[in-house]
Amino acid sequence: MRTFSIAGLQLSLDYSDNYKLIEEALVATSQRYPWVDMIIVSELAVGGANRSVDYSLDNQIDGFKEIAKELNIWLVPGSFYDHKPNSITNVAPVISNTGEVITLCTKTYPFLPYEKNILGGNEVCTFEIPNVGIFGMHICYDLWFPETSRAMAMKGAEIILHPSLTDTCDRKEEKIMARATAIQQQCYYLDVNAGGRQGCGQSIFIGPEGEILTEAETGSETLLIEIDLDKVKRVRARGIKGLGQPLKSFRDNPDPFKIREFNSDYLSQLGKLEIPKKD
Repeated sequence: MRTFSIAGLQLSLDYSDNYKLIEEALVATSQRYPWVDMIIVSELAVGGANRSVDYSLDNQIDGFKEIAKELNIWLVPGSFYDHKPNSITNVAPVISNTGEVITLCTKTYPFLPYEKNILGGNEVCTFEIPNVGIFGMHICYDLWFPETSRAMAMKGAEIILHPSLTDTCDRKEEKIMARATAIQQQCYYLDVNAGGRQGCGQSIFIGPEGEILTEAETGSETLLIEIDLDKVKRVRARGIKGLGQPLKSFRDNPDPFKIREFNSDYLSQLGKLEIPKKD
């Protein structure tokens, strides 16, 4: 068995300035559950929607690198706005248990038309933990685009991490999509949403046959799971419940509809990407 233990922290966060709260939660989680290998925090957990450079990746990352090293855990401390000379992106760092930044996952699809002036990424995010397996990552709205999770699965991802920040009434729909993604890609899907003033909680961990493994209510909760990546291998080889084997079918017929050949006339009729107005 290739097992790996993960904790998802659904924290009751303030709108911004949450570094100390998160630091204390990470230490407390590691002390209470010393067998945990990785901890995941929700999207933009430290700064929320505040785009001040005080909460930027460059100004926050060193502290979390030290925490990961001190606690000997793999850490996804949520995401941060990454300020460049001509752009801002939304990125989630993956920090190893030795305090090294292994990769930066850039949010592919900013939540437009609401998350304005954030540049989307153009590369699928996967990374490997030695002797464990291949991981992928979505950030919040990326979940809504099945092409992104399929691209991760085609690169070998066996588990997709999903730090999210949702405070709206479509949380139920997101949980449905999270479960559908696990089924379609035959993988673990770990969704960690914010609570408190930032989000409405309801985080959910899902197995590679779409089974709900654990889920949270709306307040502060710690979701715990020991994943078995050999189960992913078996499900992908034998099918979900011994039936559907979608990754093999997609491998053998990857793009029969040539979805990149857009019907531009039809799509232009959908109108501008903007906040709806009263009719």
